[in-house]
Amino acid sequence: MEVRATLIKKQTSSAASDNFKDLFKAYYPYVVWQIMRIIKDQSQAEDIAQEVFLQLYHTDRTVIQNIPAWLTKAAIYAAYNSLRSEKRRTARDKKQNIEAETYSPSSEEKWFQQEEIASVRQVLMNMEERERTLLLMKYSGFTYKELAQAVNVEQSSVGTLLARAKTKFRNMYKHIRGYAE
Repeated sequence: MEVRATLIKKQTSSAASDNFKDLFKAYYPYVVWQIMRIIKDQSQAEDIAQEVFLQLYHTDRTVIQNIPAWLTKAAIYAAYNSLRSEKRRTARDKKQNIEAETYSPSSEEKWFQQEEIASVRQVLMNMEERERTLLLMKYSGFTYKELAQAVNVEQSSVGTLLARAKTKFRNMYKHIRGYAE
């Protein structure tokens, strides 16, 4: 109740102000309180509240008719999304632990895997720096734009250079592993 009374006082004083800092100061405790009704951990509720305010910051506040209502709705959605995410993560971890317990690779499989890794590393070390960089960055999830910046080429050239690097890698790998060409 105390939070609501404070909120009403702050709401009237900062209602005319569209300054984000004022909105944050006025409504942050209220948003945390709304989230804590769903999530009992205060530090997690504060993290979620910051995400809600970040969302508010990136939203055009002129189209929001009632900021406290918008914040309440966003806080509740964010809290439930956090709970769902946590539930999915827990289920994923549990499934992964079960799979790890049921399957253990044999020493032979481990040896083959280590040999495979060594072969890949050897091929990469024998490639030119630019080709190695392109391949490693591409398979680490970087975009073509980031690849172009890393190797100082036009973004339109990255696809061609990447295709050539893949072909060169494949041929060198086959040669090292002794596969027929």
